[in-house]
Amino acid sequence: MTKILLSLHVLAAIVAIGPVTVAASMFPAAARRAHAAAAEGAADLGTVRLLHRICRVYAKLGLAVPLLGFATAAAMGVLSSGWLTASIALTAAAAGILAAFVLPRQDELIDTLGAHKALERTETAQLAMFTGVFNLLWAVVTILMIVRPGSTTGA
Repeated sequence: MTKILLSLHVLAAIVAIGPVTVAASMFPAAARRAHAAAAEGAADLGTVRLLHRICRVYAKLGLAVPLLGFATAAAMGVLSSGWLTASIALTAAAAGILAAFVLPRQDELIDTLGAHKALERTETAQLAMFTGVFNLLWAVVTILMIVRPGSTTGA
């Protein structure tokens, strides 16, 4: 059962978190391009809206990752391990950044672009910064999951 849970956990992470990290990373530049196109009278928010939808939908699917992770950790008997506690804390921080900063700022930028208001570079730069922190946290969690300090796998 442990192998099945671990497989589902890893697959959920790849399928759910991967698209969020990519789409969120692409969003600021797409918003700047959409704003530039709007200034020339050719506004098209399709790409920006699609990237935001990918982020929202896959963020919800991403809830399966920690749920499967807890089930896997319980089956493996590693719930009290330090590396797992650190991974849980970093996962919670990444989810918090996504929910509190990335998705709401994407909403705000879409509203700004839709209303044909001026878009400041600092707005997209700040979003890119929060997205970068989100992505960095997931990279660290991935490394912790692979290396697992103190594991008996020899990794």
